[in-house]
Amino acid sequence: MSPRGITVLGSTGSVGQSTLDLLGRAPEAWRVDALTANRDAAGLAAQARATGARIAVVADDTAYADLKAALSGSGIEAAAGKQAICDAAAGDSEIVLTAIVGAAGLAPTMAAVERGATIAIANKETLVCAGDLVTATAARTGATLLPVDSEHNAIFQCFDHQRPERVSRVILTASGGPFRTASHAEMAQATVAQACKHPVWSMGAKISVDSATLMNKGLELIEAYHLFPVTAAQLEVLVHPQSVIHSLVEYVDGSVLAQLGTPDMRTPIAYALAWPERMATPCERLDLAKIAQLTFEAPDFERFPALGMAWDALRAGGAAPCVLNAANEIAVAAFIAGQLSFLDIAAIVGDTLDRLVAGACGSLDEVIEVDRAARVMAADAVSRRLN
Repeated sequence: MSPRGITVLGSTGSVGQSTLDLLGRAPEAWRVDALTANRDAAGLAAQARATGARIAVVADDTAYADLKAALSGSGIEAAAGKQAICDAAAGDSEIVLTAIVGAAGLAPTMAAVERGATIAIANKETLVCAGDLVTATAARTGATLLPVDSEHNAIFQCFDHQRPERVSRVILTASGGPFRTASHAEMAQATVAQACKHPVWSMGAKISVDSATLMNKGLELIEAYHLFPVTAAQLEVLVHPQSVIHSLVEYVDGSVLAQLGTPDMRTPIAYALAWPERMATPCERLDLAKIAQLTFEAPDFERFPALGMAWDALRAGGAAPCVLNAANEIAVAAFIAGQLSFLDIAAIVGDTLDRLVAGACGSLDEVIEVDRAARVMAADAVSRRLN
């Protein structure tokens, strides 16, 4: 069989690196068409050389000279800018893996959806901000959305796609993050390093902080609503500290199917890459006897108000989830920069949701405008706390 073409958007991040690790274990099966990064020119160039990518793209124009120099003599094309990222996504790769963090992944993912590609989606913000638009476009173009997030990938494996009416509940599991047992007072004094020290997963700073506030689980709830034919009332969250059960699907007869595995992102990535087949991975095999005990608890909405805000945004519909996501990105960035306390993150998001009322978005331009307005308002809320 001829190699399958793949484009990896956000290849220098943790999901992107895990993806390239899998591709490198079966180089004869893959043709790497394009790799993209935000501004890590050196890391991107090294990846492009190692994989023989046809083109490498940085979103930040100021990193173009460094990328071009790093690729000198390789024959690999260098490009830069947001439009170049979208052009890479709109190329002819069979699979586009979208792992760009945040709303920055929206336009490139939509470019891939517009051309009807198979999309392994790890950028949850795309569906949070523009879920209705993305799914409607995918239905029109024939694009296939394959979830890469471990929770949604688990649901995808357990869900009866032919008879969705048989499903009664979809339960997303959450590790609880580094502050699962912390008091309100302890979280008020939390440092960035503490918030980023996830007890199970190794992730980038932004998603690690989101996991600490449980906003990440809230965003995943909204994503699940758009990925699967279920109502908001059918979605639940269950805290499971061991992160062995990645999600569960309950059926009308009371049967519950769960997908289990070691916490290694290469497992769900491999499932999406090989679908509808499976491919071997080097992931550690699950040893339940060694783990010995799996525990569960209900989420605490008082200590983790971000999760409740996400629920409210999902139920409100329209552009509320987009506002939620934009405000959260601004607040998390301010926390990481030392401008806010950990508890201020949820406060900024709540303030923005209260102040900005936006209706449904019928186009990508409208989504982008709501995102922009929410960021301005959230940044203003941050400034008021600093003054």
